[in-house]
Amino acid sequence: MTDLTIGKAINAGLRRAMENDPKVLVMGEDVGRLGGVFRVTDQLHKDFGAERVIDTPLAESGIVGTAIGLALRGYRPVCEIQFDGFFFPAANQTFTQLAKMRRRSAGTLSMPVVLRIPYGGGIGAVEHHSESPEAYFAHTAGLRVVTVANAVDAYWMIQQAITSDDPVVFLEPKRRYYEKAAVDTSAALDSADPMGAARIARPGTDVTLIAYGPMVKTALQAAEADEDHSIEVIDLRSLAPVDYDTVTASVRRTGRVVITHEAPVSNGVGAEVAARITEECFYHLEAPVIRVGAFDTPYPQSRLEEHYLPDLDRVLDGVDRAFAY
Repeated sequence: MTDLTIGKAINAGLRRAMENDPKVLVMGEDVGRLGGVFRVTDQLHKDFGAERVIDTPLAESGIVGTAIGLALRGYRPVCEIQFDGFFFPAANQTFTQLAKMRRRSAGTLSMPVVLRIPYGGGIGAVEHHSESPEAYFAHTAGLRVVTVANAVDAYWMIQQAITSDDPVVFLEPKRRYYEKAAVDTSAALDSADPMGAARIARPGTDVTLIAYGPMVKTALQAAEADEDHSIEVIDLRSLAPVDYDTVTASVRRTGRVVITHEAPVSNGVGAEVAARITEECFYHLEAPVIRVGAFDTPYPQSRLEEHYLPDLDRVLDGVDRAFAY
């Protein structure tokens, strides 16, 4: 077992994937000699060379477009989009080509491309550096969308994403990059949970609290702080597809649900999960599904982000509202 931060775990997972398959490439702005703005690709350029760890121009559409061409030639490119808000110049390539190529070719062509995107707020950054764009990706058929909340999942899920023949959007919670966990880097990849499986991060009996990415830690803190209710915390891990079997089994046990994410509440991933829970668990629900998220405004200046992002108090208030009916 090795103590790794989430950032170092992703680095170790990338390294292992590159050692196992010479067709795996890493590409993006400053991923080479600098090692990435968060140092997630640190030392990979030195160890694998400039032909496999490629510093690209500052042109996200070019990064993703080139990755599509490389995938068609049998490579498995891993693209780093430096910050969440920088993705949008590559939206056309991602939504109209990357997501649709396998369907368009009736399955004869695969798109083993991974888009690594640091996302979410909480780091005091300037505009375009703290977005939560997961709903865009989850709404786009043809993309797999996953996000990690701890170093163990980070190590295994980046490798699983690279081995996928479908394109994977790999969302990394930037404010959690430096949180540590013990990771067994000697185990086999097939010993890890499937990439699309949700996990019960904390069992409970009274209410199901669903979170993903950066909000999993906050959800666990809420479960620890609430002395009146036994809160079951579910880490979704995968946003497309969602592991509804795990979710609905929990809801049928508890009868109450709170969903939290950093993105604005309206039309977010939580809205889709809430609708599905209502469809499948209606007669088990003791109260409406409660959503706790950010406000329906653009991400604010850094001095206001602590008021914008859902925190422990707002999550606990959501739990209280679930028991108000």
